[in-house]
Order: sequence, then C-alpha cells, then structure tokens
Amino acid sequence: MTAPDILEIEQATLTAVPAPILAFDGPFVLRRFLGGTGRANAVCGLDPAPDPALPARIARAEAFYATAGQTCRFRSTPLDPEGLTELLAARGYTAHDHSQVIGGPLSGFARHDAAVRFLTGPDPEWMAVVATAEHQAPARRAEKARMADLLGVPAAWALLEIDGIAAASAFVTAQGRCAGLFDLAVRPEFRRRGLGQRVMAAAGAWGADQGADWAYAQVSCSNLASLAMNAGLGMTEHYRYAYWRRLG
Repeated sequence: MTAPDILEIEQATLTAVPAPILAFDGPFVLRRFLGGTGRANAVCGLDPAPDPALPARIARAEAFYATAGQTCRFRSTPLDPEGLTELLAARGYTAHDHSQVIGGPLSGFARHDAAVRFLTGPDPEWMAVVATAEHQAPARRAEKARMADLLGVPAAWALLEIDGIAAASAFVTAQGRCAGLFDLAVRPEFRRRGLGQRVMAAAGAWGADQGADWAYAQVSCSNLASLAMNAGLGMTEHYRYAYWRRLG
C-alpha cells in the first residue's frame, strides 16, 4: 500500500491538534493557542519552494507570537520553504525536540477490543491516565481539555480498562485516509503487559471504521521504547521534524 504524501499527513496532523488562532503568510500557517502543545503554537511550512520574502515573513511571525507574550517557534519539516533553517540559525534559533513521523497500514494491526471504551471528549479519567506518561504543564492540559470543541474531524478518546481500572489511553482522529494516533499512555503499574499495543490497535480499528486505511503517529526520537512498540505494529519512519526557537 502506498503511504499518503507528506503534505497529506501534515495537513491531517495540524487538523488533529487544533489551534483557535490562525494566520497564513505565504508558505506558512501560524498557529497559536495557550502556549502548551508544540504543533498548536508554532509556525508550520507547507510549501518547500524558494521564497524570496522569507526574512520578512520570519519577522512577521515573531511579531505574531510576541503580541501574545509567546516565544516564536518554527516546526521544521521536509515542507519547509527552501533556506528556512539557515535563516533561522543566522537569527539565533536552534533546533530542539527532534521527532519521527511514523506510519503504516491499518490492516496490519487494527483490531477491535471489547475492553476499550471510546469517549467523546477528554474526561478527567482519560486526562489522569495521559498525565502518567508525560509532563503536563497547565497550558498543555488546558489545551487538551478544549480539543473536543475545536476539532473539525471525527475523533475519539480511548481508554483500555483492566478490572474496572482505566489502565491505558490513546487519542485518535480520522481525516480521509489518515488515522492519527496520539496521547498513548499506560499507567506505571500496568506496563510491560502489551496494553500500549492493545489500545493502539483498538484506536486503529476505530479509525478504520471511519474510512481510514493508514495510521500515523509522532514520536520523539529519544523515545526508543515507543518507537520499538510502534515498529511492532508495522509503523515505521517516514520523515522527521524539529522545533526551532530562539532562547533568551
């Protein structure tokens, strides 16, 4: 099966992580929320063609975030306009938070699971499971809490229950061919029992039910355990991205 192209995946992931404040400037979409989730608070390129107006666009992006008291961040992908990272480096930006975009056909791992419950929003029980897997700053939690009201595509918040306890979580969206898998978490006392793959498989089945045939996820390059688990589902690297920001 042929994978969706990078633009299709990028469009799906930007939809799956919504931002209520948007501005378009040439090849860029500027997205702003509460300063929590990276993708909802960054400049994202969507056209790699050369653009002689890049320096002026970068300056306007910096002003866009400065008006809200936020640090300007660029999410650098293969869709960057040509020469972007060189210009950013010259302005004192450095790259951080390198991640892989991984993907694979849903037919390889999607499976319904009677122990997985699908919610219509990120209720406190779901949020509590997610909080066991990653640092949850107040702004990030506040953004997640509002996602159900901002999303424009089908989405579900999955909880895998073991003996009546919410043990693992995931978040899934469906846009065309693409099912986005996010927010995988397993409570510490339930780890090393294959529950991560189970909840991902069930979330994938939900996406397939919406008409998707391809799953994608975004995983930090340093998260070797998650990359290995996803490789077991047949999800492999398609491209990488990093955030560029200027410190100080």
